[in-house]
Amino acid sequence: MCDIRIMTIEDYDEVKKLWMMIQGFAIRSIDDSKKGVEKFLKRNPASSVVAFEDGRLVGCILCGHDGRRGCFYHVCVHPDYRLMGIGTRMVTRAMEALKDEGINKVSLIAFTKNDVGNAFWKKIGWTRREDLNYYDFTLNSENIIRFNS
Repeated sequence: MCDIRIMTIEDYDEVKKLWMMIQGFAIRSIDDSKKGVEKFLKRNPASSVVAFEDGRLVGCILCGHDGRRGCFYHVCVHPDYRLMGIGTRMVTRAMEALKDEGINKVSLIAFTKNDVGNAFWKKIGWTRREDLNYYDFTLNSENIIRFNS
């Protein structure tokens, strides 16, 4: 049975290894560095989760909130452990943590070409928004994004 628990900064090295092996996954040079993730976890100490199977890290969700709405970042399950309910259990655990903090809604961004991820979110009942546009603005040009191929 998969063990799901709150993520700590001590998990970072294994989490980054997982991120780096996921095809199509994108990480940012500053935000997703150990220092960047540590800052995120200090701000959101109880909502990010990791999943372990037989002592091996096989899944992760960075999850936080701004006091009003929760957001999921970098949701992933190792390809060898998909379709085993691990993603669903991690999502449930993170959403319970958000509810415990008084958060009533959670959102996420999935790349349009992420067929596996988009199928997962649809399967577990999430609604794809078509009534808005997503905008972003880069404040630090050194925070470059890198896609795994």
